[in-house]
Amino acid sequence: MGQKPKISALSFISLFTLMLSRLKTGSVATRSLASTGRFLLRPTMARSLPAQHKIIRSYGQDQSSTAEKETIAKLLYNIGSRKEVEQYLRHFSSVESQKFAVIKVGGAVLTDELDTLASALTFLNRVGLYPIVLHGAGPQLNRLLEDANVEPQYNEGIRITDAKTLEIARKVFQQENLKLVEALERHGTRARPIPSGVFVADYLDREKYGYVGKIKSVNKSGIESAIRAGTLPILTSLAETPDGQILNVNADVAAAELATVLEPLKIVFLNEKNGLYHGVTGKKIDVINLDEEYEDLLKEPWVKYGTKLKIKECKELLDRLPRSSSVAIISAGHLHKELFTDSGAGTLIRRGHKLFKYDALDKIDPDKLRHILEAEDPAIKSGQTSVASYLRDLQQKKVNVYMDEPGQVLAVVTQDPTVADAPAVLEKFVTNKTAALNNVPDNLWTNIKKDHPALTWEITKEEEDGNLDKSWHFERAEGSLRNPHTGKTLFFYGIEGADKVKKTFDGFSGRRQFSTYAQQRRGYSTQSRKNVGLIGARGYTGRELINLIDSHPHLNLTHVSSRELEGKPLEGYNKEKLTYVNLKPQDLKDHDEVDAWILALPNGVCHPFVHQIEQDVKDGKLQDKSLIDLSADYRFEESWTYGLPEFNREKLAGATRISNPGCYATGAQMSIKPLLPFIQSPPTVFGVSGYSGAGTKPSNKNDPAFLKDNIIPYALTGHIHEREVSYQLGTPIHFTPHVAPWFQGIALTVNIPLNKSMSSRDVKDLFSEFYQNEKLVKIIEGEPPLVRDIAGKHNVSIGGFGVQADGKRAVIVTTIDNLLKGAATQALQNLNLSLGFDEYAGIPSQ
Repeated sequence: MGQKPKISALSFISLFTLMLSRLKTGSVATRSLASTGRFLLRPTMARSLPAQHKIIRSYGQDQSSTAEKETIAKLLYNIGSRKEVEQYLRHFSSVESQKFAVIKVGGAVLTDELDTLASALTFLNRVGLYPIVLHGAGPQLNRLLEDANVEPQYNEGIRITDAKTLEIARKVFQQENLKLVEALERHGTRARPIPSGVFVADYLDREKYGYVGKIKSVNKSGIESAIRAGTLPILTSLAETPDGQILNVNADVAAAELATVLEPLKIVFLNEKNGLYHGVTGKKIDVINLDEEYEDLLKEPWVKYGTKLKIKECKELLDRLPRSSSVAIISAGHLHKELFTDSGAGTLIRRGHKLFKYDALDKIDPDKLRHILEAEDPAIKSGQTSVASYLRDLQQKKVNVYMDEPGQVLAVVTQDPTVADAPAVLEKFVTNKTAALNNVPDNLWTNIKKDHPALTWEITKEEEDGNLDKSWHFERAEGSLRNPHTGKTLFFYGIEGADKVKKTFDGFSGRRQFSTYAQQRRGYSTQSRKNVGLIGARGYTGRELINLIDSHPHLNLTHVSSRELEGKPLEGYNKEKLTYVNLKPQDLKDHDEVDAWILALPNGVCHPFVHQIEQDVKDGKLQDKSLIDLSADYRFEESWTYGLPEFNREKLAGATRISNPGCYATGAQMSIKPLLPFIQSPPTVFGVSGYSGAGTKPSNKNDPAFLKDNIIPYALTGHIHEREVSYQLGTPIHFTPHVAPWFQGIALTVNIPLNKSMSSRDVKDLFSEFYQNEKLVKIIEGEPPLVRDIAGKHNVSIGGFGVQADGKRAVIVTTIDNLLKGAATQALQNLNLSLGFDEYAGIPSQ
């Protein structure tokens, strides 16, 4: 089988349902999701979507409708990277509305998962998409037939439909159709019932099957009218003869006929099992590429009965459709993940392309080779080299070239035959967007890995921004190393032994590495990977940390602990499959393989964990560990190192007890520290945060409905961050926090009385010099920084630099993402310094 490369589906739908439950009555087009609920988690979820109205097809042009679509699109970032989500949104929005997706819903789904289905469909509609839904009602029909003492009859798998059966079927279909429409409308989604009038049919064989139809044509007008009116069309599989006789048609058959006429990007069959399963291993089949696998697949002894029939039906359907179309077999709760992420969730069936391997350049179509290199290779597009010179250099090497049939993906692997046991080198791996969206690179990668047990490859900064981003490479590598001088990253797999790995790294870096702190910060470490455990993984910051560790070159996440999510699979982490656990303090001694624990717990909760670890270390039951505490519990403890790297870097290197600063506290200190020698009297800090800063426990401070058109001041005196900043800076400050109706990001306006007269330029120059070597501090010229520009960013932005006319009061404006540099990103800086890695390892460059 091929592989398909990223909140839990149940959690996602639950969050979305919670959000919908908070909607007030009124037009969907005039609601703003900024006022709908406290559901907006994210790995990177509240990162702004530039020009989102261009990505998502609009229904209504008012400002609140646009805000709704932008906000709900951000919820998608719970399940995948921003890049892949945006790719799919553009992809789906590039076709006519009726060509997005045909979704066939089984009758059992309507009975068992109605609310989940309605939430999933509502979600799609909220991002401007209009799936065409066609449902069956088999189980319901059987139940009513049994009540009427009518025994169902089948011939060759087709239900024989007599007059009595048809009478009951018509009633059942109408009931189930209205049931789904009403469920959607309860969620605030407009839907139109279309129980008949779409399919025109003749009798399949009246003598043999009775009132069973064979579809001859499809009337699209009702579907198109529904979509033009901004409603989801909800269809049944009932057909009619030209003279008006109703006929029964199998819902799978009707969905296939509908797809043949509409040619959608996606044909989705919803089932309870969430896909097709391998008959021997019992594992779900992720992807079936028909052009490559169909014939061999049908020869497998376990491919029989319903599985065989479904694969054959999909083959026949996709052979009639454009190659861009695909079939997904998925459960209702996983629908969003299947559609918007590379990893998917169910079984994806597509035609794909045949893949070819060449051992000589003269066997390849030169025009096809030239076309993809000129279109997609950064070195050739930038003029660094030409196609001709690159191909000339390849003539001198032992080479394998991998391509797909239309020439949308290219990989070039070379081998040095003069060096024993030398790993192969992946010199080129380029793909266009269409192939990336259809996962063709993954199929090619599978073939490369079969042929080459050990492999190294490098990517440049330009390639990180290509159609395959950096995370794609991390997921396929066993190790990596970034060279900060060249900006390149080296990846490898299959290289056994520390000496061979070091040799590979030394060859890449061109110089020996040392383990001193200064060298590590400016260079990179050759240390092996370290294991990290995360306690408190349910919250917003926990999700961000999982995301960052997932792309970290030296860290493995081995434990994620959450009482609420215990037993559920961890979504969004790709290095290995993990399940949430509920760790108690006494459990930690049984996990000596963990090198560092991150405590992402509420204030006052982590002390038992710290105490137990220190007692177990004292008793010899456990090796000492690095502990990063994200709460306020140890920010005033002298025995702990305060984790603000820009001010405390040397102490953090190798530290094993680190208290991560608060988000407001980080921004406030960075706003004041350069002016500390010139402060006349206590600075005043006016802070406004998005509601993610209020956590996930329901309250007015994280209720968008309560926050709409509002800003809430709280903790007017004595806030923990006021005490924290005063303690760390050694001078009192006055701080008043507020919460506002955006999700993440903080704005701080800081008034600082000065003991000497200064100009705006003096203040700006002072800050520029103070932070001149800090990668995560950005000094803003001109207008003050805006909070909308910081969401999803890993830096702090400092600007404003206003000075009162007499030069004795400076006003600094600072913005910071409270979930990233205010929490998760800073925690990763501290973890890197504690474990001896490059401080910025795993932190995306801005």
